[in-house]
Amino acid sequence: MTVDIKTIVEPTFRTTPEDACKLYPTKAKLIADEILCEKLENKSADDVEFEFEELSKSIADEVKEKIKASMHIPRYKVLVQATIGTMKDQGVKITSRCLWDTSTDNYATASFQNEFIFASVLVFFLYTD
Repeated sequence: MTVDIKTIVEPTFRTTPEDACKLYPTKAKLIADEILCEKLENKSADDVEFEFEELSKSIADEVKEKIKASMHIPRYKVLVQATIGTMKDQGVKITSRCLWDTSTDNYATASFQNEFIFASVLVFFLYTD
């Protein structure tokens, strides 16, 4: 006979993060820069032209997992957006808008560029109470 144990979690009504769990977006930028360089440093457009979708997903997943593992930021939702494209003498602008609390939420950006490809990673941190 198995017994189902249910855990009841009461709300804490905490609206700001604890001092020990401060968010430092510069750490996230360093992590994203490191992963971008590691994954794309020796790549050319011919190498990754048909892999852009899978490569951008793997970069976003790896950035998210490494940030969650190395930065102690409980109660933060981490969203990662990765964009990869080829360099063909064209311009590109990447923008985003969010509705958030400027006292607790933040973001970090990282970019990579060589003569063949460019990549941009946006990491958003949203505090959940």
